[in-house]
Amino acid sequence: MQVLTYVLYIAIAIIILLFMVLVHELGHYIAGRILKFKITEFSIGFGKPIFQRKNKRGELISLRVFPLGGYCAFKGEEDDNETPAKDSFNAQKPWKRIIVFLAGITMNFLTAVLFSLILLCTAGYDLPQIKSNTITINNQPYVQTQLEEGDVITHIDGVEVDFAFGDTFQNLIAKKQAEAFEFINNTYGGIENAPDGQLEGYSFNVTINRDGKIQNKEISFQVIRSYYEGTNTLASENIYLCFSYSPYVYSFGEALLRCWEVAFGFAWVVLKSLWLLITFQLPISAVGGPVTTITMIASATQTNWLNLLILIPAISANLAIFNLLPIPALDGSHVVFTTIEWIRKKPIKRSLENKIHFIGLCVLFAFVIIVDILHFIL
Repeated sequence: MQVLTYVLYIAIAIIILLFMVLVHELGHYIAGRILKFKITEFSIGFGKPIFQRKNKRGELISLRVFPLGGYCAFKGEEDDNETPAKDSFNAQKPWKRIIVFLAGITMNFLTAVLFSLILLCTAGYDLPQIKSNTITINNQPYVQTQLEEGDVITHIDGVEVDFAFGDTFQNLIAKKQAEAFEFINNTYGGIENAPDGQLEGYSFNVTINRDGKIQNKEISFQVIRSYYEGTNTLASENIYLCFSYSPYVYSFGEALLRCWEVAFGFAWVVLKSLWLLITFQLPISAVGGPVTTITMIASATQTNWLNLLILIPAISANLAIFNLLPIPALDGSHVVFTTIEWIRKKPIKRSLENKIHFIGLCVLFAFVIIVDILHFIL
């Protein structure tokens, strides 16, 4: 039963990835239709076709056996002919072709914006909102007096709570907790020697939004010891901030304004990761191909369905950035070649360009296979 359940989640993950591919290729298709390009085939997947049908415009609509990609094929797109037919892709003006190449990337990014909007309106994301300024340990309430229910924390010691352009709330609190323990060790020689109650001498600033008003508050940890029930035997000792929180859920108007920033944030995280990868600060095993992506989606969905609300905009932004890279066979590379043609008033030799893109495609396939294998063996 457990295996069947996981198979179901794998199927859901594949459908989601297919949806991402469909969105990307629809961008190329819609732009091509608007600009009067001759489209020969719109395909989801690669390999042997399992479904094909021609529409009234003569365009072949295909579903192929390997559903981990897709394409929108234009007449004469890969021809080596230096004098292409008038209705072929390469005969179109460079600016039109650049629009078509960028349309898939644009659709992926707009999908990231749309699902960021849904995420912010339904589950919230990075900003914490105080649920209660009291926690109870051993039937004893402990209060964080500086905070109130409904407060939204926006900054900690001046650092914005933002997963992309600042830092996450969890990371910031972990840093403050580490600083507090260092203070305790330096002052008392360890937490076992620290007095119960509010930690005197160490605090930090939080910026909050309270009913639309921005306020700054100084908060501190409390040293709390718990004992086994009915005894004086110490069970644990730790420091607490004495409040509980949940992600802030935005109103539709607020989400409409912030969803663009969140989508750009996901894209920025991808760019930062690429830089860390290029500069060898991130291991190659941190990158995943389509199999790894499907496994990740399935596992995250199995843990909590709400994770999909984060994964879909994140993966959409990832696809947009990835396809924008000037790597042969990707849209970004096609834009570069077409821009060079526009500037030079003549194209680079078509046969050479096609060979470069073919080699790039082979290298990309090899790369994603290797990184997927690394995920399974490391």
